[in-house]
Amino acid sequence: MSKGEETKERILHQAASLFNTQGYAGASISDIMRVTGLKKGGIYNHFQSKDELALQAFDYAIDLIRQRYGDALKNKRHAVERLQAIISVFSANIENPAIEGGCPLMNAAVESDDAHPMLRQRAQTAMDSWRNMVCKVIQKGIARGEIRPEVKADEVASVMISLLEGAVMMSKLYDDSTHLDRAIDHLNSYIKNELQT
Repeated sequence: MSKGEETKERILHQAASLFNTQGYAGASISDIMRVTGLKKGGIYNHFQSKDELALQAFDYAIDLIRQRYGDALKNKRHAVERLQAIISVFSANIENPAIEGGCPLMNAAVESDDAHPMLRQRAQTAMDSWRNMVCKVIQKGIARGEIRPEVKADEVASVMISLLEGAVMMSKLYDDSTHLDRAIDHLNSYIKNELQT
């Protein structure tokens, strides 16, 4: 990796954390300069605008989460184990966040609502990827006889993601992981008792 690439990655990491804690609208170019230790020209040497940096920082944060999913799913073959591995990533993110500030997907989705259409599109793409991952695990599990054939993969993905994201929000709001722990226990029980053949 060249020095320029290293600098760009450092900017992305620090900006991703800043945007995820302060919000995309709330983080100024001065804030970005402060956390990176670079002057405006040093930042704009790698990014054409704050918006471009924000989009790439979001992608960077989502890639960190994707890596965690990849690691968690490695060597898991049974659909139930794979679904539990996906859930475990959420648990790990409370104690050891991939990026400071909570779930970058939830934060971007809430903030981008109508104000940032490009960020909203990126958040939708990331959510589609997550939903598809859950759906594929369930569909393969049905095909292998590990998941009940009547299970609707997209419905399970919607409920699973909504429950986890809501629990993360409550745990962050109250600074108490009990809410996420309850959601995880409920989902694990649901997967074993309602989905598994």
